[in-house]
Amino acid sequence: MAEQIQTQVLVVGGGPGGYVAAIRCGQLGLKTTIVEADRLGGTCLIRGCIPSKALIHVAGKFEAMKEHVGAGKLGIRLDAAPQFDLGGAIDWKETVVDRLNGGVTALLKKAKVRAVHGKAVFQDAKNCTVQTSDGELQISAEHVILATGSTVAGIPSIPYGEHVLSSTEALLQREVPKRLVVIGAGYIGMELGMAYARMGSQVVFVEALDRILTLFDRPLLKPVEAWLKHHQIDVHLKTKAMAVVETADGRALEVETAEGERKLLPCDKVLVAVGRRPATQGWGLEKMAIDMNGAFVKVDDQCRTSMRNVWAIGDLIGEPMLAHKASAQGEMVAELIAGHRRSFNPVAIAAVCFTEPELVGAGLSPDEAKAKGIDIVVGQFPFAANGRSLAMQAGTDGGFVRVTARADNHLVLGIHAVGAHVSELSGEFALALEMGARLEDLSGTIHVHPTMTETLPEAALAALGHAIHA
Repeated sequence: MAEQIQTQVLVVGGGPGGYVAAIRCGQLGLKTTIVEADRLGGTCLIRGCIPSKALIHVAGKFEAMKEHVGAGKLGIRLDAAPQFDLGGAIDWKETVVDRLNGGVTALLKKAKVRAVHGKAVFQDAKNCTVQTSDGELQISAEHVILATGSTVAGIPSIPYGEHVLSSTEALLQREVPKRLVVIGAGYIGMELGMAYARMGSQVVFVEALDRILTLFDRPLLKPVEAWLKHHQIDVHLKTKAMAVVETADGRALEVETAEGERKLLPCDKVLVAVGRRPATQGWGLEKMAIDMNGAFVKVDDQCRTSMRNVWAIGDLIGEPMLAHKASAQGEMVAELIAGHRRSFNPVAIAAVCFTEPELVGAGLSPDEAKAKGIDIVVGQFPFAANGRSLAMQAGTDGGFVRVTARADNHLVLGIHAVGAHVSELSGEFALALEMGARLEDLSGTIHVHPTMTETLPEAALAALGHAIHA
């Protein structure tokens, strides 16, 4: 007979939304069970955000080392070119993943959360069956938090396989492909494609739209496009990927241009990075009588579904499909279940793209603000005028910080940046927006010198019409 578990809170999914929700529930004294079919940490930790950033870091170090061969640079000279072992990099990446996975496990245990390894399949909104290695469990819960995340989208005519990779497989390769075609020039495609280019692959991008990285406005993309041009990386825009075909030289991706012309792009591997879709199949969602919003689960501003005491968070409920959004929602839902007053209404959720150089966006761009009929002022400050950036060889890539504010009261509406290391500024950008900062607040806050953060008050001063260093 299956073991019966009665729990106050059942969390389905151990990703950044689910495990945070479970930990907070445990901290609040709620009897909590979390079910995860894979490893705790979810896509972000195991096969997404963390491993990709680890490989991006490795690729950057390798490329930087090559600059010191021969005549040298910065007073550092290497007599021989560095050798790159992708398998070794993958092994190191896995140590990072394992450490963080172990940390999540320990934190759940500390919060007295019962972790169950297996796939939850629901019979109705509050009852599910989990097949574990030790047998079947029947779990009944007062509250259910759905945090199943998302899965990779695909192209039917280009199925995943030995030579066609998803982002998951791209993070497990042990040899650098000589020729890599990346389908999709969004976040995932650009990050991984650039990383492989720095490792030594001949990379080509194929994008169906007329531009790369559509979430960011065109001025922000100029340094990224310059990097691609400098590295002689072709980007085929308004081009549709058709099929992988065998050729006399191996294989190629067949594509169709906007003009209807068919071309063959030689490749050893193809990386399909055309987005993600919510993970709604295979676990009984259809038996829970929950309203949907298209492909996503429909929720209110407290992440309540249409079924009483069933909650949904993270990628399952729509854009932005970001780990930090899911974590914030998970924490909120736990506190609501415990009787606290909460709602999910952030002023802005910052987004970062770890390209070369990095991109950060928080709040409205100038074009978005104008589209809303808002009269604005904009201030911009280049990293080329920032001492810390230049000292780190990070100020000559065309990067900048830009502040968008209302013209009447100087309320900051958006902060964007492009440049090396700008991801580390994203928290300050989000905080400024969340706290309702005005240009005078940014310009009047004394920032440490020399740091890259000094560019933010300078951009605010530029919006006010009197930048000091530009």
